[in-house]
Amino acid sequence: MTLHRSDKEFRHPGISYLDYKQMEMDRVLTGFLPRLWWDGRSSIVSRSADLDVDDFVDTLREHPESFAGFDPDTTHRWLETHLLDVVNRGKATQAVAGLRPLHGFTYRFRNARRSRAYGADEQLYEMISHASDPRRGVRTLEHLKNFFFDGLDKRTETPMSDADIDVETQALINLSEAVKRDITDRPASAKDRRSYPPLYPEASDLLVEDVLRLLFHRDLIPRSVLVDYLKILFAFHLALYHLRILKLLPSLVRCAPARPGGGLFLDVVGIPGTPTARLAERSAAVWFGRIPDFVRATFTVKRLDDLARHLVRRGTLRTPVRGFFTVEDLLGLLAPAHKEERDRFAGGRLAVIESSRGADAEIDAEIEQILQLGLDDFTAYIEVITAYRVAFHRKYLTGCLDSLLLKNRPGAVIAQPRRGDRRFILDSRLLEVLLQLSLLRLGDDGEFSTASLRVDEFLTILRERYGLHIDRLPSGDGFDRPTIDDQAALRANTDAFTARLREIGFYSDMSDAYLTQTITPRYTVTADRSQGRDA
Repeated sequence: MTLHRSDKEFRHPGISYLDYKQMEMDRVLTGFLPRLWWDGRSSIVSRSADLDVDDFVDTLREHPESFAGFDPDTTHRWLETHLLDVVNRGKATQAVAGLRPLHGFTYRFRNARRSRAYGADEQLYEMISHASDPRRGVRTLEHLKNFFFDGLDKRTETPMSDADIDVETQALINLSEAVKRDITDRPASAKDRRSYPPLYPEASDLLVEDVLRLLFHRDLIPRSVLVDYLKILFAFHLALYHLRILKLLPSLVRCAPARPGGGLFLDVVGIPGTPTARLAERSAAVWFGRIPDFVRATFTVKRLDDLARHLVRRGTLRTPVRGFFTVEDLLGLLAPAHKEERDRFAGGRLAVIESSRGADAEIDAEIEQILQLGLDDFTAYIEVITAYRVAFHRKYLTGCLDSLLLKNRPGAVIAQPRRGDRRFILDSRLLEVLLQLSLLRLGDDGEFSTASLRVDEFLTILRERYGLHIDRLPSGDGFDRPTIDDQAALRANTDAFTARLREIGFYSDMSDAYLTQTITPRYTVTADRSQGRDA
């Protein structure tokens, strides 16, 4: 038995805009920049050819008025190692993907086929724009635009002579200005653009709040460091969103009580084989183990979308005023009133599948077993296409989540030894980002200021705000009451967490009393907006 192309279609933007592939956050952020500039639309950049390192060096040499005193050899090394996003670095197949996204117009220099965001740029934009308070979402996008396009007049795209910017940013602005006449940049058509609300709306508000808090530090943290923080934060929120919809969507399809939250237990000790590592491995196994149910649920939504469009063509269903069906609209077609339409639609597709025979005897035997269960045609159809495609999508979803969780990289939430199991962790770079956000307090005047935080308060923020568990086990999600051995592992994890805070310079021992263990801000900002840096 074989599947038709229409049976294999999987991705639905109402669930996620992502094309589930491994992705690099430099390229995700590069794809996000034109959406900031063109108010949600991607860009169409016309250029004569792909760019390599020599092209960038030549441009700098051809414009001495902007790049006086740039030595060619030093410039080549500087560009290649610091400013350029390179694929297959150090190999014979090394090639330039584009400039690192340190400034807004760097997206005009990307080589599109090597710099793919796989829909993550659109997912980020839609999550921010769909905040429960639209004004807050708009304000966040405006702050991001002002940060990335700093030093430019937004109306004329010309550099501002009085801008207070760093050397790297000035070089990128000058580079963009030098080739302005050679590159055509225009927004993609908005005709077919559909703005789906996130399946998990609370994720939008959390992302918006965190971005605003992080950009509050823009005058305190070096620009390149803040860009790296934003990449880590974006990856973290994309990962959390997709982990939670792994749990949420199957519940929605089953019409079961939806609990999109949940907890991840993180190993801070950081040594494979320890009791805390085994707990973190169990946590990761539970969350990644939800992928098959998510694949089945996604196929259900996608085929319901096919059914909805079929019914619209027949004139028995109206397209919503917004012009498209949301996931909530489509799940309404699972009601008993639509059973006959569902089965008629699915029965025709099942007949086509049954009429063909493939070379995989094992999968054909599994399909035969499904067809003999006496299921209704629509349920049987979903089970059949899931059986065919679940291994394929599980592989790509796993790789996608690994890349968003920054596996084995700075900012990681997951690690995996070469011959070991995945386990959730808390890398120091992500810890720094979450600390910068958590050490801010919102005053009655709506302004942020920094404040110290007890260690136990910070652990509570991580647990309640993000679902990250360190000093206790999650409720559910593969865990029950902790055993005596679990309690010992939790104490070791908490001690390792405190040691990690000390290592990165946010904590020093003032007392052995747990409630007096205090985390202090690296940068201080008072209520009257005066700023400083702690010694």
